[in-house]
Amino acid sequence: MSTTNIASQDLKTALGGLTPTQMRVLEGVNSGLLNKQIAFDLGIAEATVKAHMTALMRKLNVHNRTQAAIAAQSLVQGLRSAGG
Repeated sequence: MSTTNIASQDLKTALGGLTPTQMRVLEGVNSGLLNKQIAFDLGIAEATVKAHMTALMRKLNVHNRTQAAIAAQSLVQGLRSAGG
């Protein structure tokens, strides 16, 4: 197994450990939305979005929202490649 596959598998595992709300927050970040916009869309406080961001960045082992979005995009691209 190549290191790319290992990294991809680790990312899949990390994403699988996210809560449904954390996944929705990550989708918002991936779409380029601000925390305030994500909070409005999900009907939660902006502080709650920040708490979810902190937790999901820890789970994905990234240091900022850009890296979180890149990680999510990498997984999506990997799934598309594997599936079709």
